[in-house]
Amino acid sequence: MRIVILGSGTAIPLADRAAPALVLFAGGHPILLDFGPGTLRQLTRAGIAHPSIEHIFLTHFHPDHTAGLAHFFFATRNPHILPHRRPLTLAGPSGLVTFIRKLQEAYEGYLELPSEILKLIEFVPGEKQAFTCGDAKIFCSRTEHTSNSIAYRIEDNLGRSVVIAGDTGFSKEVIGLALGTDLLVLEASFPDGHDVPGHLTPSVAGRMATLARAKRLLLTHFYPECLEVDIAAQCRKTYRGELTLARDLLTIRI
Repeated sequence: MRIVILGSGTAIPLADRAAPALVLFAGGHPILLDFGPGTLRQLTRAGIAHPSIEHIFLTHFHPDHTAGLAHFFFATRNPHILPHRRPLTLAGPSGLVTFIRKLQEAYEGYLELPSEILKLIEFVPGEKQAFTCGDAKIFCSRTEHTSNSIAYRIEDNLGRSVVIAGDTGFSKEVIGLALGTDLLVLEASFPDGHDVPGHLTPSVAGRMATLARAKRLLLTHFYPECLEVDIAAQCRKTYRGELTLARDLLTIRI
């Protein structure tokens, strides 16, 4: 398993940090998690052809995590791409079908994809369900961000696991989902002492990782305010495991 960070930033434009998105390779299958604005270009920079993406998972519907979908659908409709496009599964929280329908309506048909190409799957937080992607299994739980936001746990056939929480405040459900995981990916939006509901600071993220007994913690989704402080030092108040701070195009092997 390996992860490529496509965007380690937020909705605030920064020269060196794109909006949230990452690619997880599990069992040879690239799985894209979230699709912030600029993700299509970041895929190109990472050397990943966008037609190779056959599974996309959204954590929630805020623009900084989804605005790149319009670009992706429009590019997929290109006559040089669409005839050769393998089926695509787009999964996300409850409300996904309505969200995609309204997005397509807003662009008056320019984002429509054939039904045999695009399959939509809604996950309902709290329900015991798993999605199989090749040899990998994907589970979810709700997060403390929006009413339907979710986190994902991806497990391969060798027992390795990664948990991507998306945006969240302190969450016992995410901790439960992440128990014993090899890599926990959490946001660290704002510095300690500047708590914002629905988001984490470095020390709170570290506390969640410690409670989950995560072997490794990857922090991402940095607002400019957080980048002005020593993020690692704040996280070390509560977490002693292996710690990595995300940057765009960083690759991590599990």
